[in-house]
Amino acid sequence: MTSGKGILPAALLIAAFLIIWEAAARGVNMMFILPPPTGILSKLWQLKEPLFFEHLPATLSIIVIGLAISVILGVGIAVWMSISPSVEKAIYPIIISSQMIPIIALAPIFVLWFGYSIWSKVVVTVLITFFPITVNTFDGLKSGSKELKELLLTMGAGKKEIFFKLLIPSALPHFYSGLKVAVTLSVIGAAIGEWLGAQAGLGYFSRRMMTQFDGAAVFAPIVLLSAIGIVLFILVKCIENRSLKWRKIE
Repeated sequence: MTSGKGILPAALLIAAFLIIWEAAARGVNMMFILPPPTGILSKLWQLKEPLFFEHLPATLSIIVIGLAISVILGVGIAVWMSISPSVEKAIYPIIISSQMIPIIALAPIFVLWFGYSIWSKVVVTVLITFFPITVNTFDGLKSGSKELKELLLTMGAGKKEIFFKLLIPSALPHFYSGLKVAVTLSVIGAAIGEWLGAQAGLGYFSRRMMTQFDGAAVFAPIVLLSAIGIVLFILVKCIENRSLKWRKIE
């Protein structure tokens, strides 16, 4: 876990940034373009009911469903590729190619297919988040010690024992690394989907406020989106620390 001394420099840097932002915003005096942090917090408080009780739950549902599908899909594909070289040769290039197409270009197509339902946003989130989970988990499954594998084989272990006693423990740190990247990307995926077509959500609310030239109201849901990403990252980190007690984590 990070110590208090380790957090202090980051806290001081963030405080300095916010002070400079506040001074610059008030100096420019163009609140509809560059609102000060205090103005954003004030607007966040004013809009707490629609943001927290209507749009936040809509965005969270997209993130949770998208991440759940990505974990199941990503881990499943990674395991499948690790046990079958032919599957790896067939699927791995497709997985890489899926990240070459800009998601922002595909999102409108998903809106055409699924309409303004939650699933158009979920698909965008899955496309963004499944890649780091799949690649990191696959690399982890491939990182198992050959010496330990040979030792287990000489002791009469079968494929099942090798998979559960060697490959999974080797893959877990990699899986969590991919998941920590995925949870932050899931917020971006949900926001992109909502920006391009939605009836509720923090991304949708931010885009709607742009048409009203209300800078503070545009930034308010962005603050919440950032907070969601931070909380999810910390949650995954806590789960990682608890499940990997056998491994020293700095």
